[in-house]
Amino acid sequence: MAEQEQVAPEVQGEEEEENPNYKPPAPKALDEIVSADAEDESLRKYKEALLGGGLAGNVIVDPNNEKKVIVQKLSLLAEGRDEIFIDLTRPEDEIKKECFTLKEGCKYQIKIYFYVQREIVSGLRYEHKVYRKGISVDKMKQMMGSYGPKTELQSFTTQTEDAPSGLLMRGDYKIKSRFVDDDQNEYVTWEWHLAVKKDW
Repeated sequence: MAEQEQVAPEVQGEEEEENPNYKPPAPKALDEIVSADAEDESLRKYKEALLGGGLAGNVIVDPNNEKKVIVQKLSLLAEGRDEIFIDLTRPEDEIKKECFTLKEGCKYQIKIYFYVQREIVSGLRYEHKVYRKGISVDKMKQMMGSYGPKTELQSFTTQTEDAPSGLLMRGDYKIKSRFVDDDQNEYVTWEWHLAVKKDW
């Protein structure tokens, strides 16, 4: 599990100062974004591509959920294997029991499926920290970008990673994951497990 980007402190529950000079843009209402620079044809087309059906007004996927991002599931894409899923809409205690098996040294990616509703989400990113026997051994921070509200399920696939290999690297790994944006809005956190074995 090679590091994608360096993440300074704990992924869970701690503020990060990765770039102290970076200031996220001030939040704007969707209507304000749509109406701004209406005479600029290329900008209008860009907004249409970003927002899809959201140009006509607020898109609400789940009226009972006030969050802008609703994460549905996570999957593991490993070479030579079918895609396997964790349903992230289930209770946290059930998700903790989920365990994916990886063959040592294989290449794999993580794919996250989610909805964006109500407003544009800016600087969405996926982060996780990996533990083995209670010790932090790896971390990932993957910038996903900005997403407009859409009724369609959206997805993001991380860069390819190599599973640990060698006798000493086999075993169980606990992973703590979260979805967060530029404004430090935390949309979901969950814990899951990977088992690295000699073979499938």
